[in-house]
Amino acid sequence: MPVQRTVLAVVHNVTAATRLFDVLPVVATDPRVQVLFSTPGSSAFPAGIAEYLAARGITVLPWKRALDLPVDLAISASLGGDLHEINAPLLVVPHGMGYNKYLARKPETGNRKPETGSPVFGLSAPWLVHDGRVVPSILVLSHAEQLDRLRIACPEAVGAARVAGDPCFDRILASLPLRESYRQAFGVAPGQRLIVISSTWGRYSLYGGNPNLIQTLARRLPVDSYRIAVALHPNITHGHSRWQVRNWLAQCARDGVLVLDDEDDWRPALVAADLIVGDHGSVTFYAAALGAPILLASAPAHTIDPRSPIAALLRAAPRFDEADPLGCVERTIAGHDPNRYAEITALTTSCPGEAAIRLRRACYELLELRPPTSAAPPVAALPTPTGRFVPPRATLVTVELGETSTERLCATVNRWPAGSVDTPELMPQDAHLVVDADGPLTGMLAMADIVVHRAPREADRDADRDADRWVARTLRALPGCLLALARDRDRDCWLLGTADGGRVRLRTRCRNAPVFASVLYAWLTAGHPIDALPTELLVRPALTQSSSDSLCWTATARAENPRVS
Repeated sequence: MPVQRTVLAVVHNVTAATRLFDVLPVVATDPRVQVLFSTPGSSAFPAGIAEYLAARGITVLPWKRALDLPVDLAISASLGGDLHEINAPLLVVPHGMGYNKYLARKPETGNRKPETGSPVFGLSAPWLVHDGRVVPSILVLSHAEQLDRLRIACPEAVGAARVAGDPCFDRILASLPLRESYRQAFGVAPGQRLIVISSTWGRYSLYGGNPNLIQTLARRLPVDSYRIAVALHPNITHGHSRWQVRNWLAQCARDGVLVLDDEDDWRPALVAADLIVGDHGSVTFYAAALGAPILLASAPAHTIDPRSPIAALLRAAPRFDEADPLGCVERTIAGHDPNRYAEITALTTSCPGEAAIRLRRACYELLELRPPTSAAPPVAALPTPTGRFVPPRATLVTVELGETSTERLCATVNRWPAGSVDTPELMPQDAHLVVDADGPLTGMLAMADIVVHRAPREADRDADRDADRWVARTLRALPGCLLALARDRDRDCWLLGTADGGRVRLRTRCRNAPVFASVLYAWLTAGHPIDALPTELLVRPALTQSSSDSLCWTATARAENPRVS
């Protein structure tokens, strides 16, 4: 292609890469412009960059080669490294909600850590000036309040500053009408509440300071009323490796927590969320700016510029109560005022919805090229999330039998992740254990009161299955188990059996079919015979304060071989 200008995208780490893709469309759609990618190798978190870019069809140039190429503009979403060596105008955009953190710079090792009294990242001379020269040609600020702090910290850089808004937040705002689309994509059912746990990186972050908090919350919230998603800063994932983080959070995943593995899924999760439990990271601030309720599980004020908007939010937001997680979550959702933080979050951007227009103007000014006659690309909606909730493989269940007639049995169930069997003080009274045979936890099968065999794998879906044979042989192998539930050949049909040959055929389109096994368990342990089971079962989850009463599951039941005493 006979391109007229070349742009170098400088990728310090995966976090910066995600923000560059909010900016690059303002020039990348122009056939006169070629965009190249390289990484300076100065970040303490270089892992994952090549994979992230390769997944998007991008080849990374070696840094030394990139410096030798004749480029017309460089764009970076971070600072540090050898940016001063680029022989072209440089435009720098934030890779978070403005510039807020103290961050010591040690470019000789790439080792950086938050320290009290360190320069504010992005607004101070150690980050902006090299050998007496301001490195960025244009330093993009999202709000004019950052300009006031820049005048104090690095007055020589004021001339390079340009208030151009926040393209990341613009995309989040533009995607708000897709809230229900994202909730369904994640697998959040009507009436359920989505809790997003967000952690920035470092020892003072939510996850760095209390890695057990996610598990604590998961085991204290009923699984039918709440869904929990975890968004960790990419520096955690790539600083320790995906494999390591996946192992650290393996038990949480088994408890039904969705660990957002895609670096871009945190934004649709934020739009879909009913509550965010976070820290001093940008995600928590963006959530507050959307009017969502927030709880702070970590608020290390000493790592933040006290004049910054995030510092103001840390002073104003309520703290997460680990001693009473459910009550804390319930009260926060029920009593939330969407305008509670409006005065603080007004500092998110000085020009909402205008970042793309302003950034395109700045880029073409530095490129010395007439902008396209077409309008700036519209703000792109966030992509559909890739993650989806998987139910816990083992649950503790309590059942309250309600109104009963010969035709109908009503019941209320409450379910929690069964990981708390190793924490007796957290176990609910009179609970029984339901274990999924397709992915059981070690040691759980021997303790199970009910074992469930769900649909076969996709490849085996048409295979002939004998549900009655599976029920009989499984109960024979697990003498302490009272009931076994297996999906039959018809995907809407389940067979529920007891060790002495009792069988109940269930027909339901409910994805939570094991709740009906729990109802039969309560029915039998209350002394009722299996052949007296009503033909219609209506089950509701025990509603929490912030849940909807729209959740209701129904099934028809037909007893076969009722030989249970």
